[in-house]
Parts: sequence; C-alpha cells; structure tokens
Amino acid sequence: MAGTATRAADTDHMRVGTRVTVALLAASTVALAGCAGGAHGNASGTATGGTAGSALRMSGIRPAMNAAVANSVAWTSPRPMDPPVPVRPRWLPLPVPHQPSAPASIAGCPLFPPDNPWRHDISHAPVSSRSAAWVASIGSGRFLHPDFGSDPSYGIPYSVVPAGQPKVAVRFTAYGDESDPGPYPIPPTARIEAGGDAHVLVASGDCHLYELYGAARSGSGWTAQSGAVFNLASDALRPAGWTSADAAGLPILPGLVRRDEVLTGHIDHALRFTVATTQRGYISPATHQAGSTTDPNVPPMGARFRLKASFDLSRYHGAARVVLQCLKTYGMFVADNGSNWYLSGASDSRWDDTDLDQLKSVPGSAFEAVDSGPVRS
Repeated sequence: MAGTATRAADTDHMRVGTRVTVALLAASTVALAGCAGGAHGNASGTATGGTAGSALRMSGIRPAMNAAVANSVAWTSPRPMDPPVPVRPRWLPLPVPHQPSAPASIAGCPLFPPDNPWRHDISHAPVSSRSAAWVASIGSGRFLHPDFGSDPSYGIPYSVVPAGQPKVAVRFTAYGDESDPGPYPIPPTARIEAGGDAHVLVASGDCHLYELYGAARSGSGWTAQSGAVFNLASDALRPAGWTSADAAGLPILPGLVRRDEVLTGHIDHALRFTVATTQRGYISPATHQAGSTTDPNVPPMGARFRLKASFDLSRYHGAARVVLQCLKTYGMFVADNGSNWYLSGASDSRWDDTDLDQLKSVPGSAFEAVDSGPVRS
C-alpha cells in the first residue's frame, strides 16, 4: 500500500546478458520450450519482495507508517530520470500469439468475472482529454521500470492456500474502521514484503483474496495497519472512500506481473504501477485517494494508462514482450504513490533480469491515459 519509501539509491539490478551464438540457437529453442512446459501453476511467489517504487504517502493519509518511514528516508523530490537501457538482441523465439485457452485465474479460481474492470480490453478505449497532461506530470522522458526481479528485495510476494487453510486472528492498528475483520487464512510460511509497506497477500482456494498492509506477526496471529478481502466471483468494490491494502482501495495481487502467467505467453488483465504525485481524487474501480494536490493535470488514483498501439514491439522478446503486449491490451492502474512509472510484479528468483531490463527502454511518452470515468473525491 502507500507508504513504502523510495529507495535512497535506485538499484537497477541489471545483469550482464548471456551471449547466445548461432551455434546454440537450436539448444536455446529447445530449452525455452522446456521451460514453458514446466511453468509452475498457482504456486506462490516464493521470494521475499519489496516494492522499490512505492514512496511515502505525501498527503499524510498513513501517519502511523509514514512517521517510521520518514525517520529513515528524506523525501525531497522525485527520483532522477532513469537512463534508457538499450535492448539487447537475443536469438530466442518470440512469445506465442495471444490465444488464451482459459481466463485469468489464481488459486484455481477465475480472476474476477469476465466483465470486471481488471479484465476490460481497453485497446480501443477513447483517450482521456487529460492524457497529455498526466503523462507529462509523471514524466514523458522518464522510463518504465520493472519493480520486481530475481533479487528478493524487489517485488511483492504472495501465497496461495487451499480453501480449508486455517484462519488466524488479525488486529488492525490504524484503519480498522475501513478494514475487513479477520480472521484471515494466512499460512505460517507467509512472506512479508520487504520495505515499509510490509504487504501480506494470500489467494485462497475459497476464491477470495486476503491482503494486509503494514503487517507483522503477533503471537499466533497478526497485526496490520489495514486489510481487505476481495471475492473473486464478484465485481463488488470497496465502499466509496475506503482504502484497502493499497492506496487506491484496489486489490494488489491482480495487478502484479506473475511469472506463471508470463510463461503462458499472455497476461489477460490490467497491471499496477506507481507515480510520485497524485491528485486528491480517484476513478472507479479505485475507491480511495491519497493525493497531495488538487491540480487536475496530475493523475488521480485509479487512472488507467495503456501503451500506445503505435509502439513497436518487434525488438522485444521473452517476458518483456508479454508484459508490453498486456499493457497495450489491458493497461495499468495508478494504484499507489511511489517512483514514477514503476511497474509492480511478484518476486521470484527465476526471473531473468536481463530480459526484464528491456522494459527500461520504454519511455513515458509511449503511454496514454484512457477515458475510464469521472474523478471522484
């Protein structure tokens, strides 16, 4: 949720790419096919993660957490512009064409009904009249940044549990009046996101998501700043004005880039990203604002952006190609205050960081905001 302080030094976690010679082309192709065949299904994102991009809430919406964050990080201005990262050509097969054989899912359950906003194809949606201003506010000359990778200090971990997972008590310390009461089916092995947000995400076989913000173990149970439960079979939103485990009042897990989905060759839902400054308002399906300005030329929570149809994907490969195609089709929601253009994903030690680094060559100018509804306050 809102509040993870921007890292004092941005660790690019770039890796030196492995050269693939013509002599190894056949072997590489076979290896990649084997990898896709062995993709893990709905196992959890097993590595501990931390959202590098989530910055401390400038509006003071999270006073309890922000005080702790502010003691260790001095917020002054948005982080310096990320330099473009050249795309390294690699002789590997491109992802298969987008031919989903099943709807997006998690824990054996559909990831919301087909008409849910997360699953709307927005590739032909009208452009917002505020698009140019919002892109300029985030930074047309800044670059997309994968806020996840093989490094366990990046990304947000999650757990998948069966429907019968025992539930444990959760005591809310700050936003109990906007939180869904426990108990929650959090397993003993649940991982806590590294960094100030300390998210705990659980997808259950009972077809619900259980998400905590500012979580900590407490005896046999947990404490948390806030928590939310989402029914995967429903389109119901949080009550107007309510937060969740995320600043925008949205679920977090559906917005993560997950490796199991990437290995299928397509992601069939919107993603989640952060921006440094948001206006005091939100666009549905968001239900909560955490802005620091009333300037309408700054995007609100829930604003939805997509990669322009004209952006050429031919030079991208692997996971990066799958992510970029998703951003053309389903886009991404402004979900939290944090570093500009930071795209959220699940931590997994098996990510190929050289592959993900391709995303850093995509400029903010390649995005546009779509008209997805009025701004509410």
